[in-house]
Order: sequence, then C-alpha cells, then structure tokens
Amino acid sequence: MTAAMPVGIPASAPPVRRPLWPRSVWIPVLGAYAAIAVIMPALHLLVPASSALHVSDYAVTLTGKILCYATVALAMDLVWGYTGILSLGHGLFFALGGYAMGMYLMRAIGKDGVYGDPLLPDFMVFLDWKELPWYWHGSQHFLQQAVLVVAAPALLAFLFGWFAFKSRIRGVYFSIITQALTYAFMLLFFRNQTGFGGNNGFTDFKRILGFPLASPVTRAVLLSLSATLLFGALIGLRALVLGKLGRVLTAIRDAEDRLRFCGYDSVRFKLFAWTLSAAICGLAGALYVPQVGIINPGEMSPANSIEIAIWVAIGGRGTLLGPIIGAALVNGLKSVLTAAFPNLWLFALGLSFIAVTRWMPGGVIGLLRRWR
Repeated sequence: MTAAMPVGIPASAPPVRRPLWPRSVWIPVLGAYAAIAVIMPALHLLVPASSALHVSDYAVTLTGKILCYATVALAMDLVWGYTGILSLGHGLFFALGGYAMGMYLMRAIGKDGVYGDPLLPDFMVFLDWKELPWYWHGSQHFLQQAVLVVAAPALLAFLFGWFAFKSRIRGVYFSIITQALTYAFMLLFFRNQTGFGGNNGFTDFKRILGFPLASPVTRAVLLSLSATLLFGALIGLRALVLGKLGRVLTAIRDAEDRLRFCGYDSVRFKLFAWTLSAAICGLAGALYVPQVGIINPGEMSPANSIEIAIWVAIGGRGTLLGPIIGAALVNGLKSVLTAAFPNLWLFALGLSFIAVTRWMPGGVIGLLRRWR
C-alpha cells in the first residue's frame, strides 16, 4: 500500500531556480550601474564646469579606465576563482584587444597625423616603411577590428589552452608558462620590425567612428559603454556559474580527478572558461585604449598580469563582485598614492596583498560577509 502524497504538493515539483542575487545585492548593483552609466555622464555634459557637481574630464577618464580593469578582474575570477586556474598572463589578452582597436584608431588619424600620410600610420612613415604589412590590411574598417578585438585573444587562448590542458599542465607550472607567454609577446611587440609601433606603441589618436575622442560627448559615451560591458559581463557570468556549467567548473577546481572518473571531459570545460575569459579581456582592452589614449608593450608586462591576480585576491576570488571591488579599490588608491608618494606605491601594494592573504583569505567580500 503506497503512502498518500501530502495535500497541496504536486507529484513532480519543478526544480527551484536560484535567483542571481537577493534584493539586498541587486539594489546596490543596479544603483552603481545607473550612477556610472547615466548620472555621471549627465553631470559631465550638462553641468557647467564652474559647478561643484560637474564631473571633470579626468574623473571620467579615470573611472572608465578602472571599469575596464574591473572587467579584466571579473574575467580572471572565472578561471581562477571558479575553475582553479591561476593565470599570470591575462594582461596579454587585455593588450591584444587594445592593439586590435589601436590599429583602427591609428588608421583613423589619416591626414591629421604628423606626416600627413593618408595610408601609413606616423610611426611607419618615421621608420621609412613603404607599404602596409599584410596583417594591417582592412584595419581602417571598424567592424573588422571589432571582430579582431575578440577573435585575437580568444584564438590565442584556445590554441594555448588546448595544448596545455591536453598535456594536463596545471597548478604552478601552468602559471609559470602563462607568464612566459606574455613575456615573449611583450618582447615581440617591442621590436620595431613587428609593425606595432615598437617601444612607443600606438598613441595620438584623433577620432573613433568619425567622432573626436577629445569631445566630452565621446568620453561620456565610452564611459557608459565601459559600465555596460562590466554590468553585462557580471550578469552573464553570474548566470553561468549558477548553472550546471558553473557546478562543473567548481568541481574541476575542487577535485578534477574525481570529475574525470565520473566521465566528464574536464579539458573541454576548462578550455571554454579560459577562452571566454580571454575574449572578455579583449573587449575591456578595446574600450580602454580610446579612453586612455595609448597602448604599448608595457601593458603586456608580467607585472601587470600579477597585479590582476592581486585585485582578485584582495576583492575575494570566487565571488564575481569581489574582484570588481578589489580592482576599484587598488586602482583608486594607486591614482592617489602614486601622485603623493610615488616611491611607496609598490610597497603598499605588496603589504596589502600579504595582509589579505594572512588575515582576510576571503578578501573584502569575505570580510563584509563576516560583518553581516
């Protein structure tokens, strides 16, 4: 004799869907997005410069730069915080996206350059190049370069990850070879013969899609786009890590051997997360370059990639919101301290990382959770 089902409960209840965040998180996230993407540009454009409420060009540029850095930290958290892959080469993917956009911006200078050549960028004229290299062909088209912004870092990440993950390279060995990869590309881009501006890189940009980069309206639009990219990446990755794919990635981080014994091909899942993370970094780099006005091989420095890992650790890895907070805190303090005490900034950064590792292993987010 079978037991009767309790009254009011269906025989096959649908699975409970977890919300992305509770209301206590949604409200601050949406508020921050509205403040940066809507209110800040409005104060920049509509409020006179003499008013105390006016947002200066410097504040708009600095905020846009920090938003791009926060997007990179978010992408880093996907592979390190959730998949357990510590990368020390994410600065390379960020720089490749920046170089792809920089190629378009250099071609957009045209006759307004120092040498007035409508076809060759100024640095090529200075180096006595007679024609464009084959990989520069079509770089005057924004759509082509927009595709390359994503395709270049994603393809490099896919090829590198395929061989590394198939060879079961992981842990500190994987971190070391990612650092070696970004260092090799940095040395390659430093060479004038490579065709990417050598040590100086790309600079002196004039316009994007016909709009002058010095215009306050263009700066405000780029700031809004940077905030939208960060917000969209945050929502998309949050939905990803809460789903089945996210649980598999977490299982790879915690017990990859057990996952393989259960019949899962961990290489495919790691390769997907690794490639997606690189593509997001490329988009962040593409928005970074027109706002900052320069891209050079220094962005590929291994020290920059290590700093990205520090942002994630300070904010709290495996949380998504934590790396954004960490990137904002570190780069905000960097802007202040490098102006007041330029020789002490690296010491302050190192001490903060040691303090977080020793007394705040969960980062800022972990500290806030304990307070709650």
